[in-house]
Amino acid sequence: MKLIELAKQNIQTKGYLDIETSGIDYITEIQKLKKEKNAILLAHYYQIDEIQKIADFVGDSLALAQKAAKTDADIIIFAGVHFMAETAKILNPTKKVLLPDLLAGCSLADSCPPDKFSQFKKQHPNHVVITYINCSAEIKALSDYVCTSSNAKKIVNSIPKEQPIIFAPDKNLGAYLNKETGRNMVLWEGSCLVHKAFSMEKLIKLHKENLDAEIIAHPESEDHLLQVASYIGSTAGLLDYVKNSNRTKFIVATEAGILYQMTRENPDKEIIPAPAKEDNTCACSECAYMKLNTLKKLYLCIKHELPNIEVDTELAKKAIVPIERMLELSK
Repeated sequence: MKLIELAKQNIQTKGYLDIETSGIDYITEIQKLKKEKNAILLAHYYQIDEIQKIADFVGDSLALAQKAAKTDADIIIFAGVHFMAETAKILNPTKKVLLPDLLAGCSLADSCPPDKFSQFKKQHPNHVVITYINCSAEIKALSDYVCTSSNAKKIVNSIPKEQPIIFAPDKNLGAYLNKETGRNMVLWEGSCLVHKAFSMEKLIKLHKENLDAEIIAHPESEDHLLQVASYIGSTAGLLDYVKNSNRTKFIVATEAGILYQMTRENPDKEIIPAPAKEDNTCACSECAYMKLNTLKKLYLCIKHELPNIEVDTELAKKAIVPIERMLELSK
């Protein structure tokens, strides 16, 4: 059996095409293949630096969804995690959508199983369901609106005050939104491992050593951390804040992949990652799923057009409704 055929057979268990490559300039080959195949490479800010450098577009979840909805490329290569590529496929049912590693999942999406959420929804009849985009297609199909951290407040505020709401799957973002909007949304008990990993003790110590630094945080972080942050915002919001601020030093509490773009946009400012509870090489909080994508996997993915993302047609028809509502409200 040819190695490529064996690799294709093992793709569901491995998550990617496990094929040996040697003497290949991945960046040159990726750029060449993209051109040949009329493919667009979309990357999230949490991807490794090397992938962000060669992407056609780098953005947060909202910007990536908007880009995926508008692209005229024949193939969308999504350097991100599974729910992002799945969203791109729902928005582009006739296009091929590729993900370098199928095992690039999301701890937050995993915290909301569709069967349990369906039961939860039944326990709260007459509630409108808003779900954070970090969830599976099945959860989106059970929703009335999808949101991202960039537009969540706007989506919540678009719903009449008297209308009860379920917010899922992120309880931290939901609790933050309740405070910001004065709502009392029913929250699903889900959270992101990356944003739970910050150490308050280490953060306070770090801030004492850098009293001139401003703490900024993503709203997926836990409440005690948000209380010490002078600015709370989405990935794109954090980037804009640092760029437009007169301050020169920041402690940033979100996934460490953002530091590449933040440092590039602000070469004269000092950017310090908020410390994680665990001692690791970067002394920061990294998403292991986001870091599964590599240049080699990306090259093999484009070359062989695998792994590709498929979404059941009926499921996609239901899931696209709340996504399109979000995109319409985000114009």
